[in-house]
Amino acid sequence: MSKKLSELSQDLMLDEGRVHLIYAFNGTGKTRLSNEFKKLVQSSTSIDENRKIIYYNSYTEDIFHWNNESPTPILNIHKNKFIDWINNILYEDEKEEIISHFQRYINNNKLTPNIDKDFSKVIFYYASGDNRAEEKIKISKGEESNFIWSVFYTILDKVKISYEESDDRFKSIKYIFIDDPVSSLDENHLIELAMDLAKIIKIIKSKVRVIISTHNPLFYNVLHNEFKKDDYKKYYLEKYENEEYALIKQDNDHPFAYHIFLRKEIQKAIVNGDLQKYHFNFLRNLLEKTSTYLGYKGWKDLLEAINKKTGNDFKPRLIDLNSHSAHSSEETSNLSDSDKNEVKKLIRAIDEFCNFV
Repeated sequence: MSKKLSELSQDLMLDEGRVHLIYAFNGTGKTRLSNEFKKLVQSSTSIDENRKIIYYNSYTEDIFHWNNESPTPILNIHKNKFIDWINNILYEDEKEEIISHFQRYINNNKLTPNIDKDFSKVIFYYASGDNRAEEKIKISKGEESNFIWSVFYTILDKVKISYEESDDRFKSIKYIFIDDPVSSLDENHLIELAMDLAKIIKIIKSKVRVIISTHNPLFYNVLHNEFKKDDYKKYYLEKYENEEYALIKQDNDHPFAYHIFLRKEIQKAIVNGDLQKYHFNFLRNLLEKTSTYLGYKGWKDLLEAINKKTGNDFKPRLIDLNSHSAHSSEETSNLSDSDKNEVKKLIRAIDEFCNFV
């Protein structure tokens, strides 16, 4: 049954499961779900009570922004209740751990953040190891995302330690909601992050309810494998045309079949007459995941096998040309009728080859 996001948030709050893992395509509503859940928890908390939820989503990243008018590159931290809480609850030596987590995730112990004492700005520099003046730099967007996650991860680590060592600072925390942490990480570091996160959750889940949402199948699968022996629930977030949603429970014991959902999204666009250029990215990804799933060396080998079995002559070049647009405006543009027909034919051929029908 479809519901409003506020109603799904209520369901998640009332559910007795300790860990919830949610997969959703970008644009489906997972970030909005995290915000609805946060608002629901905060509305149930009186002014006199301590914080009950810590959360990470794209809005968390928006708290951090560059001062581009300063001659020195400065990453400003917008002061709000969440940032004030982090600043007040972490000891000074614990704030130093943000630096070590950041350097570990970017695999660079020279790039160093200097966080000011009131937690309102950060200056980054390369440590030279000698008496030369340090060069202040503006880091990349990916490095910035890693830094923000490192702040959040340090808090998570302290929540874990608080339960191991009976530290009362975090005893009021009842919920953690994490939406798509650090999508800029390469696969090795993303796996590392997922395993780090799983270790913490396994320790705190008896005291804290955890919800994780993501669009990344690798991140989802690693967490699935880490949690599969524990008490956890996994869902697929579905969005309907009436602006309602459903959390569809995934009951099987196998990792998430991402290629099945890519196929479903393309078929939905075909039925709705809404095929766009970005669906070629879905199509290429579908071929890549299916080739891996079926044991082919690459998606072009799978395409060749599909051609042989179905009598078609699909060209890899068409997919190459359409699936890696350089500009976002191209990603959302409509397809020509001939390209739409090619997508429809290829989906039918994939269905025939893989016995999906």
